[in-house]
Amino acid sequence: MAEEIQWLEIRVVCDNETAEAVCEVLSRYIPDGVATETDVKYDDAEENLLETGEIKCFGYLLYNENIDETIKKIEEALWYLNMIRPIPAPTYKMILDQNWMESWRKYYQPIIIGQKLLILPSWLEQPHEYKNRINIKIDPSMAFGTGTHPTTQMCMGLLEEYCQPDIDVIDVGCGSGILSVTAVKLGAKKVLGVDLDNASVVAAKNNAELNDVSNQIEIGLGSVKEINHGSFSIKNAEVVIANILAPIIVRLFGDELSHLVKDNGYLILSGILDLQSEEVERKATEEGFTFVKKVMINDWVGLVFQK
Repeated sequence: MAEEIQWLEIRVVCDNETAEAVCEVLSRYIPDGVATETDVKYDDAEENLLETGEIKCFGYLLYNENIDETIKKIEEALWYLNMIRPIPAPTYKMILDQNWMESWRKYYQPIIIGQKLLILPSWLEQPHEYKNRINIKIDPSMAFGTGTHPTTQMCMGLLEEYCQPDIDVIDVGCGSGILSVTAVKLGAKKVLGVDLDNASVVAAKNNAELNDVSNQIEIGLGSVKEINHGSFSIKNAEVVIANILAPIIVRLFGDELSHLVKDNGYLILSGILDLQSEEVERKATEEGFTFVKKVMINDWVGLVFQK
């Protein structure tokens, strides 16, 4: 009888501010992707569920002869992260192969966004109660952007508001391509999605195919400099979106991010913690943008500017 395959679940429980960095570390060593789950508790007084502020970041590794070396690398990377901000040690649990898909997939359920959108894991059928919503099908992968993170959800909601039919959209740091796909399904004529991570480019192309919008999305390796240099078919657009960490956004302004936005067009920014918002707003204003709107989920901020 063949030996039964086993998987090792790796889990780190942390706060909102640390979750994205922890997931990024784990995704370097977990090829099938990293999931997050928000911890909740029942409030007897209010009779509803409340978020505790804790995020569970986890993924699954094939248990083989390389497992000890991989664990060592993960714990070393988390140790360096702990020097910046304290995080608990990871926990581990063995899972048999026959239970792996159930353990992985049960954490991904349809997510309602705004008035029109629905993030739909690719293996699920669209629920009847959400039949009138626009579904965005996503396969979880190493690329950031499965729809579970607040910044992704804010960006999708803002696209619903500012993405008009027959416009062009540029998605800087496209990750999984979820925002590029969303823009097309909201009516955009053409979308350019770029990322500096090759795995993200591959994931974004796969998700574009999954949603049957490949003919309207151009995905490529690069960032603001490459777009400005004419490496792609689009050099500017009516809506430009960047869901990237705040220090990178500030640096991209120095790479002439503003040139990507057409006159009177909108710049949507997220990946920003509340305490970083003021610096990003100041930089955008210096670059000739007018502040339009600010939205928040937990400690994360989404900003809209007009050129």
